[in-house]
Amino acid sequence: MVAGIITTLLLLVFLAGWAWAWSPRRKPGFDEAARLPLSDGMEDRP
Repeated sequence: MVAGIITTLLLLVFLAGWAWAWSPRRKPGFDEAARLPLSDGMEDRP
């Protein structure tokens, strides 16, 4: 019984994380993070 409850809770947490990651509101932030390795970092230096 306890194993079923834990499995259900973990499945719900996984689905919530998946929905958060794929929400349209997060796309600009993820796009910016994806471009970080390609930037030379000069804009951060004085």
